[in-house]
Amino acid sequence: MERAFVLLAAYIIDLVVGDPRWLTHPVVYMGRVIKWLEGNIRHAFPREEQLKRAGIFLPVLLVGGSYLFVWLLLKALAFIHPWLALAVEAWLISTTIATKGLAQAGREIYQLLKQGDLEGARQALSMVVGRDTQFLNEREVSRGAVETVAENIVDAILSPLFYAAIGGAPLAMAYRAANTLDSMVGYKNDKYRNLGFASARFDDLANYIPARLAAVVLTGVSWIMRYNSRGCRDMIRRDARLHPSPNSGFTEAGVAGALEIQLGGLNYYQGVPSERAKLGDPVRPIEPEDIRRTVSLMHGTAFFFLIFSLLIVLFVSLLE
Repeated sequence: MERAFVLLAAYIIDLVVGDPRWLTHPVVYMGRVIKWLEGNIRHAFPREEQLKRAGIFLPVLLVGGSYLFVWLLLKALAFIHPWLALAVEAWLISTTIATKGLAQAGREIYQLLKQGDLEGARQALSMVVGRDTQFLNEREVSRGAVETVAENIVDAILSPLFYAAIGGAPLAMAYRAANTLDSMVGYKNDKYRNLGFASARFDDLANYIPARLAAVVLTGVSWIMRYNSRGCRDMIRRDARLHPSPNSGFTEAGVAGALEIQLGGLNYYQGVPSERAKLGDPVRPIEPEDIRRTVSLMHGTAFFFLIFSLLIVLFVSLLE
């Protein structure tokens, strides 16, 4: 029951407090460790053909090290006082969840578009996506915001909740380490194609189960919120596999089907065109209001997945 209390507290902390800027986020430290590890691995294995195997050290050391560090920290705090360990564990889990941050990012873009500040909306979108935004029209800015919120439902919210339910803060932080690795070195470009291969595959594996659970929860939430739940289900079945990621397509295709819009299409990255597979049917054009709708779907999916995660905690406690 303690873990259920901690998980619920962590969810509320993130929802209310989020990630205050005055407090250094654990991901910042992970990023510094990743850069240090990358430099040392490249120095020890200077030939490109060696990096694919050497890259295995990144998830082994960072993911394993994150788990061990948090586990030892909580054990040490428990010697001081059990409640101190529980409080720190709740805070640590909250840092792996980004419900408030994701919602704020989407709502900021939505508000700027509603105010007619297209340039400001482009700038706000550029803070959360890698694509070029300086020439996007209102519809394309809206699409970018919807895609970002929908894609991050799994790795920014549901996966951390899932792993926290199974293994508490150590496993949730280990997941966040895997996700941070993927975001920093998991690119399919010349620099990271080999070094980041193991990190990218590890992240895909870590999100595999949560992404498929997300499809079920999102479909149910679409029905509860009176969106097109049948379209959500059908688009997941038809289009999720078209996404470049083996996991992100479930929530993107689901949101597209629920809102009866089409996501994907042409993006530019540093001036280079990139055609993304189209997800969903364009029953109607995308509009700024779809950003708000997607944030609502995100909140609903997160809440019901939290309930599911609490049930996992209870089941694990019975096994123990």
